[in-house]
Amino acid sequence: MTVDDETRDRVRALVRDVLANTLPAEEETASAVPPSSSTTQSPPTRFINTVPDESTAPQKEYARDESAKMVITEDDVRGLEEGARLRIAEGARLTPLASDIIHEKHIELVRRLPRRGSRESKMVAVGADHGGYKMKEELKAFLTELGHRVHDYGTNSEDAVDYPDFAHAVARAVADRSVDVGIIIDGAGVGSAMTANKVPGVRAAACYSVAVAKNSREHNDANVLTLGSKTINSAEMREIVNAWLSTEISEERHRKRVAKIVAVERQYAC
Repeated sequence: MTVDDETRDRVRALVRDVLANTLPAEEETASAVPPSSSTTQSPPTRFINTVPDESTAPQKEYARDESAKMVITEDDVRGLEEGARLRIAEGARLTPLASDIIHEKHIELVRRLPRRGSRESKMVAVGADHGGYKMKEELKAFLTELGHRVHDYGTNSEDAVDYPDFAHAVARAVADRSVDVGIIIDGAGVGSAMTANKVPGVRAAACYSVAVAKNSREHNDANVLTLGSKTINSAEMREIVNAWLSTEISEERHRKRVAKIVAVERQYAC
């Protein structure tokens, strides 16, 4: 082997070493990922930011879409194949175990940016009876964390009260347009929805899942969300609220149907 060949081989080996220890431009460390309890530092997690628009459609399908969740756990990533694409929300966090599985299987995380306008700060009216008081307090902190403003219409303790009073107050604020949307919590969410829907201009939806929450906004343009503190836990409440607030009615066919709802309401207006 000549001296030139040896020099060329050394240069090639050096280049390979540099490339092996350098992250590609599109990769970044996930600062929102909680540190693992292990003393060994995990490699950076790969993220690709994408806007939900046809012009930025991925080259291959997502293996799973968890973009409605703010916390991705091991249950959300277990069963995914090597190198699969997982779609998650822009501000979603990974649990340590989920992060480990993602690293081991080289799963590609694609962060979903909300639709235009859905990230804007909203004024949200909140209300609850005594059964929903604790969850309402958690909700207020979560809404603030998301960057929204909150107007609390009570109640302010776990002393027994009547849910229609607080549902009416929130619904009236939405109808008067002093707030953008409203969220009400009682034991089941049904009674508050019934009350709120008596107020002209209000379209209240009792939601128990992310899918129903999205549907109520995209198809029915719901402006009040009601939740049942005895039917969902805190984590589910966050997922439902995040999905509800980040979804907007978009298609004209849905707008026409909502217009028919409004037309029915007008027939019975006093």
